[in-house]
Amino acid sequence: MLPILYRDDLLIAIHKPANLLVHRTMLDRHETRFAVQLLRDQIGQRVYPVHRLDKGTSGVLLFALDKDAGRELSWQFERQQVQKRYLAVVRGHPDAEGLIDHPLSRRPDDLEWIGEKVETAPQAAQTRYRTLATVELPIMVERYPSSRYALLELEPLTGRRHQLRRHLKHIAHPIIGDSTYGKGRHNRMFADELDCRRMLLACLEMELTHPVSGTPLRIACPLESGFSALIDRLGWSAADQAAAIELTI
Repeated sequence: MLPILYRDDLLIAIHKPANLLVHRTMLDRHETRFAVQLLRDQIGQRVYPVHRLDKGTSGVLLFALDKDAGRELSWQFERQQVQKRYLAVVRGHPDAEGLIDHPLSRRPDDLEWIGEKVETAPQAAQTRYRTLATVELPIMVERYPSSRYALLELEPLTGRRHQLRRHLKHIAHPIIGDSTYGKGRHNRMFADELDCRRMLLACLEMELTHPVSGTPLRIACPLESGFSALIDRLGWSAADQAAAIELTI
């Protein structure tokens, strides 16, 4: 059963687990489980995804229960009117806080019309980040005798595909567990030494406007158990809890 975070007559939000696709895709054609179908079967009615989370990302995933509501919510995402906050574990020790302002080329996928010419010129993209905690582990991964990692709070100010993953790679602090934009050596170390085999990125909070009532709506969720256990193991529980408290204010 997918955990339901919020539901009314028009909207439903779930806590998507890591390693679950939102919908069927030719990019991962061997998968047979999808959030859209699982949720439809769980509640007994059709659902309309209004945004995406990558397969490896866990956290708040919003659907509409009505086409018109879905269209309005999709417009909110496209107009960058939805605020989202994420938690991530990255390689290295970034600055205390910063703004990544780096254009990203558009990455078309198989949801777009076959044969349609897609504009791939770089688009404006901004991500705000804040370092919540750091650690240095006595494990040699590259040429140094120890390895550094950090816990970040991320706020995408735009909504480009794979934006957080690509932006953190751009500043040389890739997300742990990211097989596309990350560092394989560090990913393997987390799997072998820390028993962590997922991408360490989670959407913890979303703020939007209800498509009918117009009232502000905030949806939040905790970290998945595996992610939370890793936070505990690295001694970051206090930082994680502090971030969670701030998100509820």
